[in-house]
Amino acid sequence: MTLVKICGITRDIDIHYVNEAGPDMVGFILCQGFRRTVDPEDAKRMRESLRGPIGSVGVFMDQPVEEVVGIADHIGLDMIQLHGSESDDYIRILKGRTDKTVIKAFRIEGREDVTAARDSAADLVLLDGGTGDGRTFDWSIIEGFGRDYILAGGLTPQNVGEAVRTLRPYAVDTSSGVETEQFKDENKIGAFIKAARATEGNRR
Repeated sequence: MTLVKICGITRDIDIHYVNEAGPDMVGFILCQGFRRTVDPEDAKRMRESLRGPIGSVGVFMDQPVEEVVGIADHIGLDMIQLHGSESDDYIRILKGRTDKTVIKAFRIEGREDVTAARDSAADLVLLDGGTGDGRTFDWSIIEGFGRDYILAGGLTPQNVGEAVRTLRPYAVDTSSGVETEQFKDENKIGAFIKAARATEGNRR
């Protein structure tokens, strides 16, 4: 079954929303300069309030390996997601210093981006249309991708069912697609998860 990730968690009430809705993963933005950036201490508190098997993902961007590992261990993250220009050498060093799953995000604008993502040294790759700005990309260029991936970029309760049905990704990821006036919306989170999981043929 395609997994569901709700990214950009910023408030304690968001944790209540996801605990009620039950996604497979939630993401905390732990790099500076973004609207959804959270302090590691706040992320730690929120992560500790997650119920059940919901996994936690920390999003980093071009930060020193030591800093990433330190923050991830302090918070108790399950996965590390890289959204910058991190090279395969960086990824290999990081993987050598942590047992957490390492995800590398790629902005897909053409075939060369698809090739780079497919060949990445990361444990898992995330294919996005932008950097958290809710833009989709041409899904046809990733058909037959060849490895597990997380699909992101412009996914909403209205189109996630089509994405799962068409592409059968390992997971789908949304942030702005479940927000109202730039904050997480409980009803949209529930609708997104329901649509992703209700799609006929949602099997890996």
